[in-house]
Amino acid sequence: MTPEADYDHDFYAWIARNVALLRAGRVSEVDAEHIAEELESIGKRDLRQLRSRLQVLTMHLLKWQFQPDLQSKSWLATIDHQRDEIEALLLDSPSLRPSLDTALAMIYPKAVRDAARESGLPETAFPGTCPYALEQILAPGFLPESDRR
Repeated sequence: MTPEADYDHDFYAWIARNVALLRAGRVSEVDAEHIAEELESIGKRDLRQLRSRLQVLTMHLLKWQFQPDLQSKSWLATIDHQRDEIEALLLDSPSLRPSLDTALAMIYPKAVRDAARESGLPETAFPGTCPYALEQILAPGFLPESDRR
């Protein structure tokens, strides 16, 4: 590999060279180890993005339910955007769908923390476990009933 296309020095050139080698069928010349690392990294990135978007979506649903007087078009836009992005991720990588239940259990405490920080409500104002089914969270148009305590 030339210095210009070296993985550690010019990532874009490294990609271009390896793509060209693969397309030319010159598989023995590709940088298989780094390609494997990059592919693994892409999978992890998509899963992290899915979790992050689910966390933001869940936080906004909590705020919607527990701060009904502050509901806004901005919150609705965020809710819709996160759903759209989650849907796009799952269309590109349907095999990530089974990880959503585990992801929801993992991100829910963080969504509560974030909702508490943004709302000024104590974390104890929110349920200890997620009050929404995953299908509800992802369903277009779903908004939880306001909780006026």
